[in-house]
Amino acid sequence: MQSDLPSAAIIVAAGAGSRTGGDIPKQYRLVRGKAMLRHSVEAFVTHPAFQHIIVVIGKSQDTLARDALLGIPDVILVEGGKERIDSVRCAIHYLDKIGFSGNTFIHDAARPFLSGQVIDRLLAALASSEGAVPALPVVDSLSRGNAEGSLTEVVDREQLYRIQTPQAFRHDVISKAHKDWNIGQVSTDDARMVMAAGHQVKIVEGDENLAKFTFADDFDRQLGQSENMHDVRTGTGYDVHRLAKGEELWLCGLRIDHEYGLAGHSDADVALHALTDAILGAAALGDIGDHFPPSDAQWKGASSERFLAHAAKLAADKGFRIAHLDVTIICEAPKIGPHKKAMKTRVAEIAAIETDRVSIKATTTEKLGVTGRGEGIAAQAIATLVK
Repeated sequence: MQSDLPSAAIIVAAGAGSRTGGDIPKQYRLVRGKAMLRHSVEAFVTHPAFQHIIVVIGKSQDTLARDALLGIPDVILVEGGKERIDSVRCAIHYLDKIGFSGNTFIHDAARPFLSGQVIDRLLAALASSEGAVPALPVVDSLSRGNAEGSLTEVVDREQLYRIQTPQAFRHDVISKAHKDWNIGQVSTDDARMVMAAGHQVKIVEGDENLAKFTFADDFDRQLGQSENMHDVRTGTGYDVHRLAKGEELWLCGLRIDHEYGLAGHSDADVALHALTDAILGAAALGDIGDHFPPSDAQWKGASSERFLAHAAKLAADKGFRIAHLDVTIICEAPKIGPHKKAMKTRVAEIAAIETDRVSIKATTTEKLGVTGRGEGIAAQAIATLVK
């Protein structure tokens, strides 16, 4: 059973991120084709439990934040303070002012790969507790050392955990804990503040993918993780739609100027449909018709970007990463070559991967068949997923 209270998310993104290097704070650097901050925001925006999304930013970071979150509606930007505790307090104060009463999740933007499963586990814990945190057991041996750099004693790792975020609380509990905390007493952990106020905080299963980006080589390791993964899945997709007068032509998420457009229940973007099916197939999650049936009126005229993004998120929730997407567009016209670069960029953005993991190709059928006669456009795709 999950808590049925409304939920708010506070994403702390006010730091300078100096230990990772780079020209901009780490939360605005690109990870898998989009700003690190955007990953966390999208995780909460796409979850039905959340009514309020608050991003706490640093001074003079307004433009960076708005660029990173372009196209995501209803996100509130709040300027933070000098320390993390000050930034969280600013967001809590905002929720207090609007009279919010429910569950408050506090998450670090430096942990971008938050799954819906972790959120669900926290919501379930809040049904019977005033606070909950995701955590993983410590598996390495632990020891104390002395000033000379020698081991002194072994530390029992039994019942020791690595605490992650988001940390979730009843809003009245976390709000009062912050108000009662001694000014000037630093705390980087909201759960400790709640515990100090006498409340119980439950532990739920965390996720290795929630590892925090702290140092410069964390970015390199993240991009190279797939080289060491052993579970590799491949899926294929195919789609075809007829060309018709008066329709818009959408391919790979781009509107293409052409005399004819593709007819279909959605925007009929055959390339994105094929890619969606390829991802769903690789993750063994059915096909596009299972998730977006044409009989459902809500998908009438819908952008196919939603289909591809949804398939990518479902795959990520099962622990997969997209290693490569390849799509071939089959048509006599329009010419695809002039649009390939923009198509690569758009597909990468939607799927949240790097552009060099996307391949766009085009071919004709030498005037043969439906595509050869100019009656329609087809696309076939392959997706490679790794775990």
